[in-house]
This record gives sequence, C-alpha cells and structure tokens, in this order.
Amino acid sequence: METNLSPQAEAFIAQFVKLSSGIQIDAGKGYLITSRLTPLLETHQLKSLEELAGNLKREPRGRLAEDVIDALTTNETLFFRDGRPWEALRKEILPGLIRRRAAERSLSIWCGAASSGQEPYSLAMLIRRHFPELMGWKLRLLATDISESMLERCRQGLYSAVEIGRGLEPELLRSFFKQEDAGWRLDASIRGMVELRRQNLTHSLGSLGSFDLVLLRNVLIYFDDATKLDILRRVRQIMNPGAILLLGSTEMTNAPEWERCIEGDCRFLRKAA
Repeated sequence: METNLSPQAEAFIAQFVKLSSGIQIDAGKGYLITSRLTPLLETHQLKSLEELAGNLKREPRGRLAEDVIDALTTNETLFFRDGRPWEALRKEILPGLIRRRAAERSLSIWCGAASSGQEPYSLAMLIRRHFPELMGWKLRLLATDISESMLERCRQGLYSAVEIGRGLEPELLRSFFKQEDAGWRLDASIRGMVELRRQNLTHSLGSLGSFDLVLLRNVLIYFDDATKLDILRRVRQIMNPGAILLLGSTEMTNAPEWERCIEGDCRFLRKAA
C-alpha cells in the first residue's frame, strides 16, 4: 500500500475539497491529507493514494468523493464547549428570544455544524433543564453537518467515556444518559428534540427555513475570507428580524449589518429588527 502523494495529486485533492465543501487546506498540510486518506485505501480496495486521486478525478461524485470529504472534515467538538457561550444562552440569549417570541409561542434554532452531536444535544439538554416552558411551544431545533457519518453518530447518540468526560455535568449524565457496553447512550427524549439533516454550508440554505437563533461556532475558521463572507451573507438571509448569531471565540465579522451584543469570549451578534 503506497501512501506517498505527488505534489500534483496533493494539490488536486486540496482543490477538490475546496470546491466541494469550501474547506481550505493550506499549502504545507500534505501530512493531513496523507494521514486522513490512507485508511480509505483499504475501504475502497486501492493500492495507493495516487490511485485514489486518479479515481477521484475520474469520478468526482459518489461514495469515494463523500468519504474523502468526510475524512478531511475536522470534527472536534465536546458537550457545552467553551463554557461562556452556554452561560450567555441560559442567562441572556434564550430569555430574550423567549420574550420576543412569546406571542407566537414558536422558536426556531439551527446548529450549522453538528459534528457528532454534542452541540445540538447540549442545547436540547439546556432547554429541557432551564426552559421547560418551551416544550409546550412550537420548538424547532435543526442540526446539520456536511458529513453523513457524523450525522449517523448523532442519530445513534452513543458516546465514549472520554467524550462524556469532556464538558458534561454529572447531573446531566445521570438524567439523560444510560450506560451500555459500548459507552453512554443519550436518552431518546433528547435525541427526538433534534432534527438532523445533511447540509453543505457553501450551498443554498433557503430550504432550511428561517431561524431565531443560529449557532455557527468553530466552523468558519476552516474557510477562506471570501467563503466566510458568502456563508454569513446567506445565513443572514434565513434569520428572522432580531435573530441571534452565535460564533466561535475566534470568529467575528465587522460587517455593519450585524449588531455586536457581547464582547469577550462569547461572539454574540444580532440581526437588525
């Protein structure tokens, strides 16, 4: 099994990933391509990464293409990641949105990079624990990801002891998880709160609906500046007046159409009402 990759094949794969998903693989990160794609050789019965690149060039759609995108997508996540944004959601963001939407008794939320589910399920647990009144509303909690394998992990709701130990409070573990031989399974009542759907952020978002709260955290860092601005423009188009956009701690836009509501490590932007 040959794992060397020519500069031409490496450049082709990086360009393929950029065009297919918007994800930017910087020059000099050939080791990332090599290490993540090597396991696909056995899966697809290929002899070398050069053969993989050739097959991908001949057939840029299909199972191999999907597996390449899956392999080169970073899926780092954990329950209640970064702490401060979840405090802001509990104390400021969700209470404000509940007041704003009280007459309609409806609230729509979108997690745009679900990964293996810890973010949307953290939000579902937060709602069940601190805002039980929303269970009587028309509540929509949509979670999307480009990776079908990650969405399948979301559907299963099964997490290892290491994943459970990263950010999950013991009380939530006792309330919403059951231990199995393979790990900890999230209760079906929480999984059932979340609608799962595959979505490429660089494609049209119009079919997703409109939202009062969007979590687009720790994903824009993988795109170049032009792609970031394009995604933010299209995200804004599907946000309701007064809706909130929550970004990651290192992500920010200075575009004048956004109102910056909280400084510091919680990036909290509001669309003009």
